[in-house]
Amino acid sequence: MDTTMQRRNAGVSIILPASNEAALIGGCLEALLASDGPGDHGVEVIVVANGCRDDTAGLARAFAARMAARGWNLEVIERPAGGKPGALNAGDAAASGAIRIYLDADVTVTPDLLTQLVTALDVDAPRYASGRVEIAAEGAISRAYARIWRRVPFMRDVVPGCGLFAVNAAGRARWGAFPEIISDDIYVRLQFRPGERQGVPAPYRWPIAEGWRNLVKVRRRQNAGVDEIAALYPGLTRNDDKPGFPLSEKLGLALRDPLGFAVYAGVALAVRLTPRARQDWSRGR
Repeated sequence: MDTTMQRRNAGVSIILPASNEAALIGGCLEALLASDGPGDHGVEVIVVANGCRDDTAGLARAFAARMAARGWNLEVIERPAGGKPGALNAGDAAASGAIRIYLDADVTVTPDLLTQLVTALDVDAPRYASGRVEIAAEGAISRAYARIWRRVPFMRDVVPGCGLFAVNAAGRARWGAFPEIISDDIYVRLQFRPGERQGVPAPYRWPIAEGWRNLVKVRRRQNAGVDEIAALYPGLTRNDDKPGFPLSEKLGLALRDPLGFAVYAGVALAVRLTPRARQDWSRGR
């Protein structure tokens, strides 16, 4: 473990697992530094570079002085082993904040988001919060897929927490260590009843996989993660508020955006028709 600065007590801990994210970690940390808040709450940013073969850790450490200038503490932990659950647990073990924000390295926050999350979580009762996810894509196929995905009721009407979720101290007490499962975000989300989850209006940018093959790979992994949680933690499913996706809505989307719907439906069909491969943490980039 490398402690970049002397530890100080923090009100907010931002835990950021990063595996071979040299191309993305700078943008993620720059966006955090551009945040307007969160006011008087002390902030620590804990980057967990796990199983990296690149300079993710070194690039993260380069932000130490700028974070110190804001009164924030930066800690960089290097783990030789890969695996996101282990990285999350290492970050939690090092964290001192009552509010925990778990952030993927490819996510970029907007300036208002941290303050809004902290405000939503600054209560005694268990709470879970996330921002308004903006699905980003670059290539034509992924852009077409994203146009439909952002209109799916689960992404549009509830608090999905993709790539970024936060909990207060009472909420974090709902579970112990992160288990070795595929979908940490779903696992945490389902620790909370729908009324205990709050979406804040500030958005964040969450990029999806690029290209047909990677979209299929990631969609298969997402489906496997849902099935795994249902099998291992059936009691959590009672907290699921995933809305239905009526045929009438699907037909409306298909009429308004036939290309996007063809890509979206084609990926789903490909996942059903092809066997499951070994799952890992890759986002398919």
